[in-house]
Amino acid sequence: MNLDFNKQKVLVRVDFNVPLNSANEITDDTRIQKALPTLKYILDHGGALILMSHLGRPLKKKKEDGTLDVEKFTLQHLVNHLTELLGVQVNFASDCVGEEATKKAGELEPGQVLLLENTRFHEEEEKGDVDFAKQLASLADLFVNDAFGTAHRAHASTTTVAQFFDADHKTFGYLMESEIANGTKLMDNPDHPVTAIIGGAKVSDKIQLIDKITEFADHILIGGGMSYTFLKAKGGSIGNSLFEEDYVDLAKKLLKKCEEKGVQLHLPQDSKIADDFKNDANMKTVASMEIPDGWMGLDIGPYAIEDYRNVILSSKTILWNGPVGVFEMSSFSKGTFSIAQAVADATQLGAFSLIGGGDSVSAINKSGLSEKVSFISTGGGAMLEFLEGKELPGIKAIKA
Repeated sequence: MNLDFNKQKVLVRVDFNVPLNSANEITDDTRIQKALPTLKYILDHGGALILMSHLGRPLKKKKEDGTLDVEKFTLQHLVNHLTELLGVQVNFASDCVGEEATKKAGELEPGQVLLLENTRFHEEEEKGDVDFAKQLASLADLFVNDAFGTAHRAHASTTTVAQFFDADHKTFGYLMESEIANGTKLMDNPDHPVTAIIGGAKVSDKIQLIDKITEFADHILIGGGMSYTFLKAKGGSIGNSLFEEDYVDLAKKLLKKCEEKGVQLHLPQDSKIADDFKNDANMKTVASMEIPDGWMGLDIGPYAIEDYRNVILSSKTILWNGPVGVFEMSSFSKGTFSIAQAVADATQLGAFSLIGGGDSVSAINKSGLSEKVSFISTGGGAMLEFLEGKELPGIKAIKA
């Protein structure tokens, strides 16, 4: 951050879309914690903070009478915790634009903090509306985007607002800088061997990522529900396992492309299978190509765990995006947590490891190994699109 924040009002787009329980208490403040270095730097250098964020999807989850559920989606739930973390009383505006927001922003002194209400209470936000963005921009002298998790959305508060600040009055926050630097390192200048662990339920969600990865990876380890589409493409019997029939031909093309490029695409040799999608279902372990009818693969088996671990430990660069089993159920979590341990062990041996958002982050956190990997992305969809080689609107707007 190369701007002079002294005596400046600084509009910061943060990603405070944190999970809340039924009592509206924060259950995971990771996203807030990740923003703290940027926020504290601005305060320490004489700036006044005006924070804007979304929380959930209030316009899609209205009350039965059609009105906004303000109680559920208000950012006011975050005020006390944010005050505690920053060591500064956080003021709150009950709207992100309008008379109150303008008045409170105008009265801010250096070192003070104002949190604006949920930007998604306005339909103009997701439309990227110019007039709405102009109102947000009018509150401050400088703009800092530190919300990587929403960088792939061309919304008013993430993208459009930036056009009202010239290059000398807008910048990335530390979190955005770190996300971009680590994602770029993995794609543009990785140390080999490079291993990508790609999991999750559907091939359709990861097709573009896998296609991009074939350009620089040495190994691709496939797990999760998506592996059964590949196994079906190879002529395997997959029983009742999840698979996408429309993507079998595409899976065949990806297998052929990897073969032509010399990329080793690994599929699980064996699977832990069940006769129902339940934690206490009947279970057994079989060869992944020989799953009987009425049974479904819900985790990778011991041979696959050993195979994948050996590949990971021999790697210098590792990307992990997506669990390799239904790790939310304890009976089918061993594969995913074994992957987490292998990635952590490889990192300790000197590998660079990037956990690419979404359920992989949840898995690494639950495994207690989050401090033993190189970088954990805060943006699921955003990091996925970044690694696919797409230009993210929120990044482009700052660079413009």
